[in-house]
Amino acid sequence: MKPIAPSDSATLPSIAGLLLAAGGGRRLGGRPKALLEYAGRPLVEHALRGLHEAGCGPVHIVLGAAAGEVRERADLEGCVLVDNPDWAGGMGSSLRAGLRSLAETEAQRAGTGARAVVVALVDQPGIGAGAVARVIHAYRDPASLAAAAYEGRRGHPVLFGADRWADIADLATGDQGAREYLRLHQEAITLVECGDIADPADIDTPDDLHLLRAASEPRNEPAARRATKR
Repeated sequence: MKPIAPSDSATLPSIAGLLLAAGGGRRLGGRPKALLEYAGRPLVEHALRGLHEAGCGPVHIVLGAAAGEVRERADLEGCVLVDNPDWAGGMGSSLRAGLRSLAETEAQRAGTGARAVVVALVDQPGIGAGAVARVIHAYRDPASLAAAAYEGRRGHPVLFGADRWADIADLATGDQGAREYLRLHQEAITLVECGDIADPADIDTPDDLHLLRAASEPRNEPAARRATKR
């Protein structure tokens, strides 16, 4: 893996956003993660705002559990909403659905659209626009492969150049998402340290729900250290 310092001077093409928000919250007692409350609104809106404020566009959002309710309760205007009927099979199916939707959209734009996509997860409230923007600036060409890092450990969000979308989708199965693809191509990954501005902890169980409050609190210590305390 190739660690880099983020650059603010790069001239970037269109970078799409892909938000995986289909999870049913099985270990949360069946509470869909997209609808968890964050600052009085559905959590999916917070994750979407991070992508938009960092400059991602267009943004595709993969919905699954309680998709109809998410559409009714959350303000997702201007996004491409992708229904994943196989969401219960794991993150891999949502990643495939999202990449397929992106590829179809870009094909219609005759190659004038996004050159890469930043993939974010709905259940990480401590990750916002700052981390997304840093990862975006790791883009170099349509073969780019980059990821946020937290004290050197790879995490989300991740950036996939458009030339890699088809191969990533082919290997995305079960709950692994892009993990196998990233393992096979780890030497090509550019790591972008984000531990000073973001917290990668995710919400899986009721014990993690305090993260919905902590995400808006001041950060006084590195993210990876805070995550180990939970």
